[in-house]
Amino acid sequence: MKLLFSNPAESRSIWKTALRHIMVSLMALALQACAVVAIADAAVTVVATGVKVTAKAVGAVAEAVIRD
Repeated sequence: MKLLFSNPAESRSIWKTALRHIMVSLMALALQACAVVAIADAAVTVVATGVKVTAKAVGAVAEAVIRD
């Protein structure tokens, strides 16, 4: 079997560099996933707040109609 590199130090250096690139790529993907979750959470919060405000307004109108 022929070695890719005759110098073992050079081979280790290349593997270290490759692993470093893989780790940085995985970290970038993880951060993107966190951003997606944060945006989805914000969207759900906005919708829930809108529903709550609408429900209060409808309740106030219904209460006003019932009183009159």
